[in-house]
Amino acid sequence: MGMIHYLTWQKIAGVKVVAICSRDPGKRAGDWTAIRGNFGPVGTMMDLSGIKVFDSYDGMLCEDDIDLIDITLPPSMHADASIRALNYGKHVLCEKPLSLDVASCDAIRAAASRANRKLLVAHVLPYFPEYAWALKEVHSGKYGKLIGGSFERVIADPAWLSNYWSAEQIGGPLFDLHVHDAHFIRSLFGMPTKVVTDGSMRGELLEHWHSQFGFQDPDLRVHATSGVIDQPDRPFLHGFEIRMGRASLKFEFAITGGQANYSCVPTLLTSDGQVKHPELGDGDPMLAFESELRHVVDVIAKEAKLGPLDSILARDAIEICQRQLEAIK
Repeated sequence: MGMIHYLTWQKIAGVKVVAICSRDPGKRAGDWTAIRGNFGPVGTMMDLSGIKVFDSYDGMLCEDDIDLIDITLPPSMHADASIRALNYGKHVLCEKPLSLDVASCDAIRAAASRANRKLLVAHVLPYFPEYAWALKEVHSGKYGKLIGGSFERVIADPAWLSNYWSAEQIGGPLFDLHVHDAHFIRSLFGMPTKVVTDGSMRGELLEHWHSQFGFQDPDLRVHATSGVIDQPDRPFLHGFEIRMGRASLKFEFAITGGQANYSCVPTLLTSDGQVKHPELGDGDPMLAFESELRHVVDVIAKEAKLGPLDSILARDAIEICQRQLEAIK
């Protein structure tokens, strides 16, 4: 994710990456060939000339010409890194999840308040075209009130991540993967008042599960499926069906056997029998990160509204995940 952000910042006018900090001497020398991930290009050699390179985080934070620290560390390091940056008077963009427990999220938010600096959380899902489309249609109000939704996000076991199944460092698929949908559910429906979860465990972590959420509005019905499967030829799948009074929104996308395709193209079904397929562009995920980081710049430089970057949404997503884990236990 650090590489994705780095490449994306290059595309945004008015922004300059002035420093990078890493414990890895190879990365500090520009050798990013070992980087892997679900999105974006593969790692390559990077020309870091003109960029200050640090092996000391506090050394980088002492630099006066840095306005914003972009934190793309493992989740267990987010709280300490965010609080230290805020204490140095820097704005912070922290990758999701904000942290691995609610108490740490609250500590980061309190540090931002004391420092009077912006705390933004990089939940990129609302910037993906299908999810941005869903938010726009729901918030338009033209199809009536929300009735409910189903959300799915399942991956093959990411064997290339050595600490993925560490509750202390990454938190497994609940905090790394499903937190996207927890954040989106919170954004659409508010905070659940009831959580029921069933599924399989791997040690103390959820492996593959189904959750049902109840809300203060008794008419709302929300369901989510997420986790890891042991089929490496289907490394990624996500989708939703969102129901309103007079329409439903549906899509599903998967990578299977090396091919990325819609299982169900984005579709709007209306109660009067219409079927519409919006034009959402080419679906390049890098464009979502570009939209996200442009929004970051607008918040910092133009006082734009936080929207999906709001740390309270990120904090509440962690509470939802914690409640799912407590429910199955």
